[in-house]
Amino acid sequence: MSKIKLSENFIKNTVKLALNEDLYPSGDITSNLVENNKIIKFKLISNHNAVIGGLLFAKHAFSLIDNKIKFIIKNKDGSQIKKGSLIATIEGRAKNILIAERVALNFLSHISGIATKTNQFVKKVSKKCKICCTRKTIPNLRVIQKYAVKLGGGTNHRFNLSDEFLVKDNHIASSDIKRLILLAIKNKKGRKVTVEVDNLNQLKSIMGLKFNTVLFDNMNIKNLKIGVKIAKKYYETEASGNISLKTVKSVAATGVDRISVGSITHSVPAIDFKLEV
Repeated sequence: MSKIKLSENFIKNTVKLALNEDLYPSGDITSNLVENNKIIKFKLISNHNAVIGGLLFAKHAFSLIDNKIKFIIKNKDGSQIKKGSLIATIEGRAKNILIAERVALNFLSHISGIATKTNQFVKKVSKKCKICCTRKTIPNLRVIQKYAVKLGGGTNHRFNLSDEFLVKDNHIASSDIKRLILLAIKNKKGRKVTVEVDNLNQLKSIMGLKFNTVLFDNMNIKNLKIGVKIAKKYYETEASGNISLKTVKSVAATGVDRISVGSITHSVPAIDFKLEV
């Protein structure tokens, strides 16, 4: 599987794009009204209980505007924080802090939101069951979102379409399931082969083929439990399909090895932060 890399250059380049989006073509015309020699100190406060993430993105948002701004981190990425917690202090020219404020908070809010939601799912299941993200990510933000999932204690599924074979329902509808699996096995070159099934007859028809993982898609708890019992000795097992915080515990109780949850990346609420003088 492709590795998630968050080098300093990657973070800086990502933040530069975000600042450009905010400042093109005329800069912050409102903050330009503020006297630029005024030094001020802000506190970065969380308005929610959360798992914090994205602090280096926030730090670089300020430093790229003004490298004399002091961004002092009080909690590192992955820390559990309480509502009202002091996350960091920011000291420097008021105008320049105000210019970078929204970009910094946007990164923090989104990354912390994913980490927090992932952690809520992780806490609902035993350590034997992994909570995984999917490719249901915002375009061009996949590296960041999958990094956030790991902060929350989750596991990264395949990063892209080259990482592993995943034979899904629409592949199967377009061809013969056994033929597809045998071709994937023949061409895997060290990659994993996962096969999606949505009923027990489909599972039984492929038992004995030497692939890696059975993905049970949108199956009810009764059939999922039977399917896991049939497949568990031979394959890694995974469940997916509209799994929520209300249902994840009962899904995990079937004995499935992994649960993939698209909502932890595609529709998480942001964590609210504020700057306070």
